[in-house]
Amino acid sequence: MILGLDISTSITGATVIDDEGNVVFCEAWDTRKFKSFFEKAAYIKNKLIDVKAGYPITKIAIEQSLQMFRAGFSSAKTLTTLSKFNGAISWICYSVMGLEPEYVSATTARKQAGIKVPRGTKAKAVVLQYVLDNVLGFEVQYTKHGNPKPGSYDRADSLVIAKSAYIEWSKNKKQPS
Repeated sequence: MILGLDISTSITGATVIDDEGNVVFCEAWDTRKFKSFFEKAAYIKNKLIDVKAGYPITKIAIEQSLQMFRAGFSSAKTLTTLSKFNGAISWICYSVMGLEPEYVSATTARKQAGIKVPRGTKAKAVVLQYVLDNVLGFEVQYTKHGNPKPGSYDRADSLVIAKSAYIEWSKNKKQPS
């Protein structure tokens, strides 16, 4: 089984895909209520322990953290914090599951899953719509203003990361030794 993670200091998406490619677990872990970096990491650790207890994870795929600045996007401080948190959760994955995580860029994962993001559109919205249209049982709740509730995008992103890792795993499994 493959665990896909979309790690963030506010909400982390987590998806488990079984060996047939079915989504068997998909959650958003909300850490916004915790003020401390370490409280957030401890919360995610406990969630990972729960996942390990329920699913025999054999592979972990994590969305690669942002590597560069883009005008109008994250500041140096934000990128540093995200990278630190990504590293901390990566280590927790290794210590809890005994597996070294693999890292997949969001662009690579979307491409591998067959998701095309038209220029000028928001990737998160395209990914969410793709998942709603193509993954049986994936549901989203909406705010009174018609926006997806917090965690929806994170769940969808983690699902795409897990699906990308599953596609890679399937290709490698079919190749003769």
